Amino acid sequence: MRGLTGEGSARTRGSIKAVSAALAVPTALALLVSGCGAGGTGARDEGPAHADSVAGAATPSAAPSKSPDNVNAVKLIKDDPKVAPEVKRELKPCVADEYPVDVSYGNLTEGSADDVVVNVLTCGDAVGVGSYVYREQDGSYENVFKAEEPPVYAEIDRGDLVVTKQVYEKGDPVSSPSGENVITYRWTSGHFTEKYSTHNDYGKVVGDSATPVPAG
Repeated sequence: MRGLTGEGSARTRGSIKAVSAALAVPTALALLVSGCGAGGTGARDEGPAHADSVAGAATPSAAPSKSPDNVNAVKLIKDDPKVAPEVKRELKPCVADEYPVDVSYGNLTEGSADDVVVNVLTCGDAVGVGSYVYREQDGSYENVFKAEEPPVYAEIDRGDLVVTKQVYEKGDPVSSPSGENVITYRWTSGHFTEKYSTHNDYGKVVGDSATPVPAG
């Protein structure tokens, strides 16, 4: 179960698990207010999130980048015109002032300061409803990447941006997606370009009695 991160906090987090529900954006966002439980776990430094599934990972940049002070991730999302209105509207604290937001820092865009990866989750089930990358530019942060098709989760893997999207087939239980698509992006000529795309099929557990994903 994931922990929560407050505004600007940064704590360690593992990779996205197969417990996320494959729901459309409105349905996934509805989970955010259906009951607050454990959300994301906060910041995670660069690390091999999907080393087994991603081939040809990039060599880390030789030029060191400056680690920023902890950013106010919630404010970044709320003030960002590129973020979908429904994501902003439903981004609320789960417990006290703890928001379901994961934040990671790392050098993705070869800038002078580390970039910021923000994942917005639901409270109860920790479904990733939006993933964003912010690049420091003249003292402020610019949105240079977004993915808003849940369930989605973005991570930093040795200088590359790795986005995981779970795949559900008809009749799959909520707890058991059929697989996942892992897409690796690399910063090239001022924007992220897709470099690798890997599909992983999950094995099915015999006797799984979880409720199937509703059709529609």
